[in-house]
Order: sequence, then C-alpha cells, then structure tokens
Amino acid sequence: MFIKKTDKQTVLKPLQVVIGIVERKQTLPILSNVLMEKEAGKIRFTATDLEIQITTTVETNDEDHTPASITVGGKKLQEILRILPEQSEISIEISENKAQIKANKSKFSLQTLPSQDFPKLSNQLMDPKKIILSQSRLKALLQSVQYAMAQQDVRYYLNGVLLIIERNKLKAVATDGHRLAYNVVEIEGSFEKHDIILPRKAIIELCKLLNDNDDSIEIEFSTQQVKAEFSGITLITKVIDGKFPDYERVIPKYSNHLLMNRIQVQQALQRAAILSNEKFRGVRFVLTEKKLTIISSNSEQEEAQEEIETDYHGEAIDIGFNVNYLLDGLNNISGEVATFSFGDPNSSILITTGDTSDFRYVVMPMRI
Repeated sequence: MFIKKTDKQTVLKPLQVVIGIVERKQTLPILSNVLMEKEAGKIRFTATDLEIQITTTVETNDEDHTPASITVGGKKLQEILRILPEQSEISIEISENKAQIKANKSKFSLQTLPSQDFPKLSNQLMDPKKIILSQSRLKALLQSVQYAMAQQDVRYYLNGVLLIIERNKLKAVATDGHRLAYNVVEIEGSFEKHDIILPRKAIIELCKLLNDNDDSIEIEFSTQQVKAEFSGITLITKVIDGKFPDYERVIPKYSNHLLMNRIQVQQALQRAAILSNEKFRGVRFVLTEKKLTIISSNSEQEEAQEEIETDYHGEAIDIGFNVNYLLDGLNNISGEVATFSFGDPNSSILITTGDTSDFRYVVMPMRI
C-alpha cells in the first residue's frame, strides 16, 4: 500500500505544483510521469523535462511509514483527482506495474514505470552565488518583463530572461527582437557582476508558483544551473548558454517626452485594436500640437480613430507600432501616468512609468 487513506487535496495540491513542466507526449515516456516518494509521514513529488526539475514535499497523516516510490502519469492522475468530489478520501495501492487509486466507489488503474529509472537532474551548482529576496518582489520583477521573451526563436538565447546580479541590484531583461523590457529590484548584500539566461519555461513556472507576499525565496546561481527554494518548493533549471544582446545599446535616450494617463491610452489602444489588421496588428501614432491621434485600419477598408489631448509641443510625428506590443507594456506597469518618449518617425518608442522605478520598455516601429 502506497497511501492507505488521505484526502484528495493532500495529493492534488503538490501535484499541481510540479505538473506545469510535464508534457503528455515525450520522447522518453517516463518524463510524462511524476515521481512520488514516500518516507516517514511525507511524500515528495518530482517532475522534470530534463531541463527543469520541480520538487515539493507534503506531510501526510498516513500511519504506514514504509518507504516506497512510484512514477505515474502526472496529467492523468491530476485529472482523476480534480474531478473527484471535494471531500473524497483516496488510497493508492501498488501492484506489479500498476497503481490502483480508490475513492468512494470509484477505482482507477494507472500504468507505472520503475522509479529508479526516473531521470533526476544532477547537481551542477559549482561555486554558486546566493541571493534572498521576497517572493512578491521577484514575481513583480519577472512579470514586468516576461511577456517580451521570444517563443521558439532560432536565436535560442532570446527564449528566456537575462538575469544580472550586480552590487545590490537584480536586473531582468527580455527581448524578442521587436521589443525589449527591462526592470530592476534591490537585493541585500553586494555582489560582483554575474549574469545568466533563465529559459522561458522556468520563468513561466516561477511566475505561476511565486506568492504575492513577503515570504522569502533563496536563489543559487552558477554558470550551468540555477536553484530556487521557496514555500517548500525546489526548482532547479539549466541555464541557456549564449550571448544575450547588448540591451543597454537598445534602450534609447530621447528628448521628446509625453506624459499621459496610462488607463486612457490603454483603453484607446484596445478600441483601435478591434479594427487593426488581424495579422500585423499595426496602429499609427500621429502626434501633433497638443494632440495624439491613434489610427488603425484593416484589409476591409475599415478604420478606427482615437484622439487624446496632450501637452505635446514638439515637431509632428507619424509612426506605426504593433498594438499588442504597446498593450503588453501598459498592462504590466502600475501607476496612473506613463511616459512615452520619441525620436524620429523611424525610431523606437520608450515607455517608462511616471514614478521613480527603473522600468524601461522599448518597442520598435513598423511600417503601416
């Protein structure tokens, strides 16, 4: 008997913590499975895709303390537990190469694979640097840039977030070649400059698992691996080996600044987006004396036009952008005021917040 009797949440909650990196279809069948290891009143859950590994442990009230381990299909077990009635008590029994899950009058038999074949990531943390900060601050930092990561780009070093530790600061940068997001938080201690690229999947899992509170997260960085420990969870990930673009050269310094109500611009862009070209999603920013006009059109000759009063007094500018990129930036900053900084009609736009934060968001122009 693996679990004699426990409520379904005891198994479902830790399973949901690790399941995000499990794919149904894998070249190695065991990677679709979750490793469950039982010892003295605890069960440890582990999932991996050979690049990332997530582990969490839960205490049980099971009186049977006999050590045991199994691997079962993670997604299947999650679906079974999720759909059982709320107060269900379950038991899991191992017989030969099957796991029998029983709850009330329901019974499920899942295929298992040998736990000794489960490919745990080896420890490659050589001379790591360690930082500690609150989960909420790290989550806010990652969320403020992660939308600018590339997806399956052949330039593999763009499929993640660049993290830089320097003195008492942790910097995060993401770019897909069309836009770039940058932000900074302060950390305790003082460190020599060290940077790594965390893969996209690890960033997404961290954003999902981190809490919005002051509980701490401890992160160990090395040249090959990063290990994060928080809330009873251990996440280990390989890092992307590559040269990230020189982000400091991409962030422009402009003299044309326009302070606008963030929500007002956001809503105007959302309305204009409705009639933008479905494929290219372009909108025009036409900036004239005391007025910003946002214009969109599509292949069916439909057009939307939004006018916003401004305090702009510079030369007229007519420039096109991907409306989704602009909205991504505005959706991920707080505060009432956003600052838009312009160069010429062929230059990128820089979006910053009206407060003193270090957030920078650069969007390249497009022809419309």
